[in-house]
Amino acid sequence: MFRFFSKPQAVTAHINDVAITVGPQETLLQAALREGIDFPHSCRVGGCAACKCQLLEGKVKELTQTGYILSDDELDRGFILACQSVPRTDVRIHVDTSARQARRRVSGRVVAQERLTHDIVELRVQLDESLPHKGGQFAQLSLAELPGVARSYSFATRAQPNAQVSFFVRQVPGGVFSSHVHAHPLVGSEVAVEGPHGDFWLRPAQAPLLLVAGGSGLAPVLALLQEALHEGVKRPVTLIFGARTQCDLYALEAIQDISLRWPDVFTFLPILSQEPQPSSWAGRLGLVTDLIPERLRPGSHAYLCGPPVMVDAATTLLLQHGVDRAHIHADRFTTLHDVPAAA
Repeated sequence: MFRFFSKPQAVTAHINDVAITVGPQETLLQAALREGIDFPHSCRVGGCAACKCQLLEGKVKELTQTGYILSDDELDRGFILACQSVPRTDVRIHVDTSARQARRRVSGRVVAQERLTHDIVELRVQLDESLPHKGGQFAQLSLAELPGVARSYSFATRAQPNAQVSFFVRQVPGGVFSSHVHAHPLVGSEVAVEGPHGDFWLRPAQAPLLLVAGGSGLAPVLALLQEALHEGVKRPVTLIFGARTQCDLYALEAIQDISLRWPDVFTFLPILSQEPQPSSWAGRLGLVTDLIPERLRPGSHAYLCGPPVMVDAATTLLLQHGVDRAHIHADRFTTLHDVPAAA
């Protein structure tokens, strides 16, 4: 007996009532960008939730689990990630483009380039005009001398009156953009900053704050804290910063300055995962998740930023300890590829 299998067929997706054709193996995001739709997106690998949208009709095949990215409420309301959803039938989706409309592309020049660790460089950029953003958000950064390439980096400071912005650029093996930043002097170089992007910012509340950062994930956390301090937020804070060795710790003076001026209890806990032994380090050794159970205050709201493995492990632990998913906010730092600037 012979069995005949039908070949996958293209389907139609209505995106905010605009009809496009989606190929058999295409994701909604791939098809939307191919058709010239200005669809919100960033990482394209299911790590940032920038492309989340609401599935109103039809069925999709999800390429990855989205439970750690989307809230229970969003899942109940049919939200999906366009970059991880391949339509199985004709579909109708709604995507909120209001935040997209607030984004702008602003030119500027690099005014400072400082090495923070062996693999993290801070770029300070003087913009030609201000680019309003919330502490915790990110932007697409591109260099005139590196045409065709852009990368997403979190603002490392709150929005400044003098229109200066800072970014922490971690060197990624094989990364075109980060390797260029680490290998060449850039002061005076022309740059373009497009944004703001992302929904990682401090929500109004009175609950204690648990902030967990790993590596260059400290950048948005610092910006979030600076903005909160500027706005007079008064909430107890526990900041856990995970690094590999003492050489990977940085921005300690900035953290100390914030802690001294913070109007409530501020606890800073660095922890090292790969410190060579014997060592002069008198602090904690291990992973950030080792500290969470003992430092989690009742009713805490959590903000997590760093490598996806760290963020997902911390999220699982927080859920196990009774933290509501709606009170866990995360920014996963994906480093899989450089994003074409034209996108």
